Amino acid sequence: MLSPMDDYPIHQVAEVVRHVQTSDRNFYDRYYFNCHGPESDSPWLIVGLGVYPNLGVTDCFAVVRHHDEHIVVRASRALGADRGDLRVGPFTIEILDGLQRLRVALDAGHGDLSFDLIFDATGPAALEPRHFLRQVERVTFDTQRFVQVGKWSGELTVDGTRFDVEPDSWRGNRDRSWGVRPVGEAEPPGRRADANISGTFFWIYSVMEFAEHSIVVVTQETETGERVMGDARRVWRDPDREPEWLGHVSHQITFIPGTRETAEATLTFTRPSGAVITVTCHPQLANYLAFGTGYGLEPDWRHGMWQGELKVEDLHLQVPELDPTMKMFCVTDHYARFALFDGETEETGDGLFEFAAIGPHQQYGFSEYTDPA
Repeated sequence: MLSPMDDYPIHQVAEVVRHVQTSDRNFYDRYYFNCHGPESDSPWLIVGLGVYPNLGVTDCFAVVRHHDEHIVVRASRALGADRGDLRVGPFTIEILDGLQRLRVALDAGHGDLSFDLIFDATGPAALEPRHFLRQVERVTFDTQRFVQVGKWSGELTVDGTRFDVEPDSWRGNRDRSWGVRPVGEAEPPGRRADANISGTFFWIYSVMEFAEHSIVVVTQETETGERVMGDARRVWRDPDREPEWLGHVSHQITFIPGTRETAEATLTFTRPSGAVITVTCHPQLANYLAFGTGYGLEPDWRHGMWQGELKVEDLHLQVPELDPTMKMFCVTDHYARFALFDGETEETGDGLFEFAAIGPHQQYGFSEYTDPA
């Protein structure tokens, strides 16, 4: 079946646009946004929309942390032929100017959250390294992603309180990723169940915004600390300047005692020349991203899972009541402040510090899945 996108010269394979090159059920194509205001206790909003062509599903979520409130609205619908239709129930994503300006909206009347926001890029979109992982012949990750910082404008209502979102003080970042990674209902593991494959997912993803540049860090490690991914780059606001590789990434995480939550983190970038840049991360507000949004904690709502022609749900939880054990199995997105020192000067910034330490990890002494710090 054709769609309006087929009228554009964008085809990559001998198929209509709605059909991707691979038949792998886990192919996905998605958007991620975060938004934070000028104060440490401003709402910390995260929005994601995913398209799953081989599952016939598209879904969207928004989750906001404000004080001790954890509010989620989520929606899922059958995927139609038109890939330009980025509406899922009350959610809308609209591309106003590609790689520059997008609109993200959630209509009122669906739980205790609504917004109508415009993202304006303040720096170029930066392509990240390819993310690839194979387990016992099966490709489980093969993804591409770009990231971009920007400013927000519009309005946001959280639990009855309306915030005027002004572009001089509300900032955040977005990313676009696509490819293959586990989605939908869990698959039978097959041979991998007997292959002694560690389930460790140690992950740092940080987008730090400074006055003239951003730093993007992505690190994934196995139980022993072997790198699946490891990259740190400086992205200049000036689009004529190429992104700058910062060298090898090392980390030192200080955990909140009795948990695997981050109290502070130090990231060190070392070039072959021996030059060192150190960034200290101070988390200000944690958004427990996986609770209610489809990242795998709830068996009845996962990204790409078939929920019927259209389904919309909302949740309103209290952060102190979130299960502390389940927090050990989820990625947490922190609004954070950063202090950068390059050996001569110090610079401060803010942005995203995303972290997960799921499973055993030798550097931090975790031998079991539920070992706390």
